Amino acid sequence: MIVNNIHRAGLLAATLLMLGGCSTVGDAPRAILGYAAPGLVGDPRYAGFEDHGHVIPAIPAAYLTEENVRQVVDFTGSEAPGTIVVDPAAHFLYLVEENGKALRYRVGVGKAGFAFAGNATIARKAEWPGWTPTANMLRREPDRFGPYAGGLEGGLGNPLGARALYLYRGGRDTYYRIHGTNEPATIGRSVSSGCIRMFNQDVIDLESRVPVGAQVVVRSAASPSV
Repeated sequence: MIVNNIHRAGLLAATLLMLGGCSTVGDAPRAILGYAAPGLVGDPRYAGFEDHGHVIPAIPAAYLTEENVRQVVDFTGSEAPGTIVVDPAAHFLYLVEENGKALRYRVGVGKAGFAFAGNATIARKAEWPGWTPTANMLRREPDRFGPYAGGLEGGLGNPLGARALYLYRGGRDTYYRIHGTNEPATIGRSVSSGCIRMFNQDVIDLESRVPVGAQVVVRSAASPSV
């Protein structure tokens, strides 16, 4: 039954336009890539499962390289435990832990992911978030974004994936997002759209570990990797 649901979800999602993961960007539509059945996954943490009525497909073993799976690593940065550190140039995100350690996640980085650097705060979190084009998008490309003026509901066809963390600075939305993705092949790569994307399994794990109010440091491309 789960495999059938995954197949149906994939067919449905492939018919939807894939808009930019962050509301400040929107590149050419892209169809969602196929997924492996749960039995083909190489790491049980990345197996398929049901989440709030949505069946999340397993990540194919081919994408689960040593660099791409989450793991505890040494961390030499000065950030306090509980801080999220994003290193867009290296395509890694760190959740700082005690005793010089961090939980490291592999990420894909869109154009907007390189456009912001510095400190921010997670002002809100969302499960299976919706997506709505900005007023600028609607003015700039009404034919393309007009059909989504009322928003695109959360689900496997939504570019934000299973979770989204919304970064604010000084009480204002930065339009910078850490979010899931339905395109596992893009993890570890620079892509044309979105901000900081993660495997759905990883963004669910991260979201469960950090509260609203958690601090985020986004390193610039010129900053040394941690």
